Formats: sequence, C-alpha cells, structure tokens
Amino acid sequence: MVKYNVVFVACFPLILQLRVNFLYKILIREDLTPNIHLFEIEAPKVAARAQAGQFVILRHGETGERIPLTLADWDKTRGSVTVVFMEVGLTTSKLALLQAGDDITDFVGPLGLPTHIEKFGTVVCAAGGFAVATIMPIARALKKAGNRVISIVGMRSKELLFWEREVGEHSDELIVTTDDGSYGRKGLVTEPLRELLSDKDAHIERVIAIGPTIMMKYCCLTTKPFGVETIASLNPIMVDGTGMCGCCRVSVGGVTRFACVDGPDFNGHAVDWDELIARQKAYREEEGKALKQWQCQRTGSHEWESAHG
Repeated sequence: MVKYNVVFVACFPLILQLRVNFLYKILIREDLTPNIHLFEIEAPKVAARAQAGQFVILRHGETGERIPLTLADWDKTRGSVTVVFMEVGLTTSKLALLQAGDDITDFVGPLGLPTHIEKFGTVVCAAGGFAVATIMPIARALKKAGNRVISIVGMRSKELLFWEREVGEHSDELIVTTDDGSYGRKGLVTEPLRELLSDKDAHIERVIAIGPTIMMKYCCLTTKPFGVETIASLNPIMVDGTGMCGCCRVSVGGVTRFACVDGPDFNGHAVDWDELIARQKAYREEEGKALKQWQCQRTGSHEWESAHG
C-alpha cells in the first residue's frame, strides 16, 4: 500500500491547509552494474496506464531535484513500475544510496507520448549504455504486434552489460557490441546497423535508437542515406515534464517541440542534434560543482571549502 504523510500548513491566521504527501516505496533494488541500478517502485496508478516509451519524473526529498526516467518495465497486477538509472550526477548519486523499503517522495507519470507500435515488418532496436532498459519494453511491444525485431545493444565493455537475456527474449536476433571488444562484437552499434541496412534481403522498415545523444545522432546519420524511418527518444534537460516550463524544447524540422509532451520520440532525421547537444551541456559546470560539494560533505573533506572559500 502506498504510504502518505499528512502535513498541516498555516496559510493565514486561524486557517489551516491540508497537504497530503504520498510516498512511493522501493520494493526491489538491484545493482545491474557497479553504477547502474534498478528500482521497482510501488506506484499502482502509474503502472495501470504505463505504455512502452513513456517516462516518469521522480523526486527524493522535499528539496530534491526532479529528474525524468524512462519506464523500463511495469506490473499492473503487482502495481509496480521499474526504472533503471546510472550514477552521473548529484541526484542519481543520492538515489543510489536508497535501499528496498525506502521511499521516493514524488513519482509522477506516465508522461510523454508512448512509442508508436504497429506491424511494420522488420524493425531494428538500437540501444546504447543503460538505455538497454528503455529498449526492452519497446522491443516487447513490437514483437507482440507481429514484427521481426533485431536488437543491437552497445556497451563500452562487458562489465557494463546487463539485460542481455531480457532483450533477447523479445528479439528475433540480438547483436551485442562493446567498444573494447571484451564481449560480443568489437565496435559501435552503427556498424552492424549499417550492415543490416545494406542487406537488401533484411528489408529493414524502421529503426528505433535510444541511448546517449551522440550515439542516436550517428544512428540517424547512418540510416538517412538508406531512407529508413528512424525514431529517436530524446533526453533533453527537463523540469516539470508537462509542457509548462519549456526547458526540454528541441528543434525538429525547424519547429520547436517539447520533448515532454510532443515526445520523447521524434523523427531522428529532422532533429537538430548539434543544438540538442549544446543545450544538454548548459549546466555541466554547475552540476559538477554540486556533486563535488556533496561528495566532500559526505566524506568530511575540506577540499571544497578550501577551494571555494
């Protein structure tokens, strides 16, 4: 059962406003790699409406940052939603400290438009890094719709690979690549993708690319000469997730779109990738300083204070 706290807030003399804060319990925590973690979270209303390609926004703590995470899985009967995240900054580092039984303060969703699913024919699902968790439910939905699904999973090394079996269960063919050649095929996901597109007998009708922005950009550059429709799930900086702040705006075909309500899936051949990459770097320096300060505070180090007065 979802727990909640009741807080009385004094707004005016003799007038009290009731605020109810629901808490979302972490049912299962699993460490997929040393810095990639899975949470199964109790959220029955989100699970009841979840579809492949959608996301949630969560916040831990009253002063915590809101971050978007794409749905990795859900269980309508159990009333739970699964998300996977990688430790890259302050908020994800704080989340990584939570254990099963702990609570998430806010958990909003499902948000965004679901991935368009129909019987296309043969579809390639290309995933890079921890986006493997995101591609799994999409591959599952495509397979259920009667498509032939070829999945390409790319990692920097074998140590970072996870959910190979889970993705493979919903794929007619699974190709694993690693940058260093420690597992599967050495190279980038774009190399087997180009080979599949070049094979006229493969009849690739659609490509779905999810992962680091630079990886999605080059997947789209690879498919464009072949004229194969390519869908990319964009991951810009996002705040409210409902179209009000405009922080997640992206340029698609020369038109401004909001990834949170118009996406996150877009025609990858129409995306202004250089603009998206530049916007993602807007707060890189501040994010790095916040993480460093928190790490120093946790360890009792005076390095931050010495460097910043």
